[in-house]
Amino acid sequence: MRRFLIFFTFAMLHLGGCTESRKPTAVDVSPDMEPVVTALGRAYAAFNRGDMTAAVEPLDAQIEWTEPAEFPGGGTYHGRDGVKQYLTQSRAAWAEVNSEPERFIIAGNRIVVLVHARVRPKGSNHWQDVSLADVYTVRNGRVVEMRAFADRRQALRWVGADAERDR
Repeated sequence: MRRFLIFFTFAMLHLGGCTESRKPTAVDVSPDMEPVVTALGRAYAAFNRGDMTAAVEPLDAQIEWTEPAEFPGGGTYHGRDGVKQYLTQSRAAWAEVNSEPERFIIAGNRIVVLVHARVRPKGSNHWQDVSLADVYTVRNGRVVEMRAFADRRQALRWVGADAERDR
């Protein structure tokens, strides 16, 4: 059951939302990616407050959204409506979700978001902390693909970024 909760936690939090951060978010941003990073930050905040319409706003209408197969609900979702439905279902599984982007790393046309999430399952007073990474592919200023990773280093390797940047 614990393993299920851990995998479920990862699946639920790829777009976790940010609220007021206790520490500043580190951003490695090129000028052309700055508006996208800003929009993604707003999307995380929207997810956190349960506003799925705003959470999918920076996504291209034909977005391809992939969760690892080992995650509950893992698979590929297409279009904003498909992602919105997935995110709504994901967030509903928790009593509380607080997820903050800790760092945005630009790697060519991709943005790696290192995320720290805290979740509290329904019927529990115990919080779980999770560190994960979301990788967004950007074309013409729109997010056209997202791939979630439970392992941050794997995400950085996938985009060809130096693992030393994950510090």
